[in-house]
Amino acid sequence: MSASIAPHPEAAPSAGAALAARYRVVRAATERLAAPLSPEDCSAQSMPDASPVKWHLAHTAWFFETFVVAPARPELAPFAPAFRVLFNSYYNAVGEQHPRPRRGLLTRPSLAEVSAYRAHVDRHVTAWLEGGGCSAELLARVALGLQHEQQHQELILTDVKHLLAQNPVRPAYRADLPAPARRGGAPPLLWHRFEAGVRGIGAEGPGFRFDNEEPRHRQLVPAFALASRPVTNAEFAAFVAAGGYREPEWWLSDGWAALRAEGWQAPGYWERGAGGWCAFTLGGLRPIDSDAPVCHVSFYEADAYARWAGARLPTEAEWETAAAPAAVAGNFVEEGALEPASLGPDEGREAPARLFGDVWEWTASPYVAYPGYRPATGALGEYNGKFMCNQMVLRGGSCASPREHLRASYRNFFPAAARWQWSGLRLAKDAR
Repeated sequence: MSASIAPHPEAAPSAGAALAARYRVVRAATERLAAPLSPEDCSAQSMPDASPVKWHLAHTAWFFETFVVAPARPELAPFAPAFRVLFNSYYNAVGEQHPRPRRGLLTRPSLAEVSAYRAHVDRHVTAWLEGGGCSAELLARVALGLQHEQQHQELILTDVKHLLAQNPVRPAYRADLPAPARRGGAPPLLWHRFEAGVRGIGAEGPGFRFDNEEPRHRQLVPAFALASRPVTNAEFAAFVAAGGYREPEWWLSDGWAALRAEGWQAPGYWERGAGGWCAFTLGGLRPIDSDAPVCHVSFYEADAYARWAGARLPTEAEWETAAAPAAVAGNFVEEGALEPASLGPDEGREAPARLFGDVWEWTASPYVAYPGYRPATGALGEYNGKFMCNQMVLRGGSCASPREHLRASYRNFFPAAARWQWSGLRLAKDAR
């Protein structure tokens, strides 16, 4: 995931003070997500693609120390010189990095030391912001750092869920986490037609955007039909029961190879229970909600289901065409459910529903640059552009995404086999 370094609207004391207030809110939200966890929970790493919570906490502090504090206060010594390597994720222009698959071996520094590191960085960032005289470039870096931290807030939840799911006692992230309310049955799937046209795709107007959302450009989008809602657990369970994971005819070649290599038989976290399918959630093992959007499926599984259902996945331009007029409203991390919410019987009649929140929706589009894209110069240019290979685009956000972090032009991306995110799907068809 990545970002654009656009100038902050003004380099003035008032701009710095406003950004300092937002800085405190975002950083406190990260701390709240980590609060239910023990030091042992925060240190473990369940797979190479996930990171320990302690590393997420330290890396986001490293980002602000490296890209804001160091240039703003060059006379300050680093909090700990070793942290420059330990908590650098992938910025080669900054220097060496500790290998990602070995982040779980970092038993030192302790969680307490990481907390002290965050407090140290917070003191210097807020003092600098409130002191006035902040340059537009560094204010823009703070804005980018806050968006970056919100990405890591979601990753904390996805990585913790994967970690706890490996534990045979099935511990809950939060034992008091209520199950989302059920709403009386998902509505029938309807199709909304969108006529062919030349569409504006990409970010526009004021406000933050990542560089992969730019430049806004015109694109011909043929007529298409988009499903009124995401695919539900019940619908995906029908695919499983029909032998969808046993029939290669529905699968891309690489997808079938991944299925066989990983032993996939159902979406991630699904288990057979005495009364049917259950799924591991951040509240523990629970029966699946048949009317909630299916999640934790890879691009390969989403594509196979769409073929089996006689449809396809939407392109990201189709998805953005449908989502552009919609409000960014839905089930996000602020709602506290931390699982997709049950669909109500009247949703999606007038326009596609649940475009935002609940589950990231896989698209059929590879993650590539928009026409005219140029990455930022320097180390921050590595944030996004170098990942434009072997990834697929997802849209819309999930139940673990901060609401203010999202917009119709937001492009998330993961490898096609990834399924530890809250990733689901919505069907599309060519309009005839």
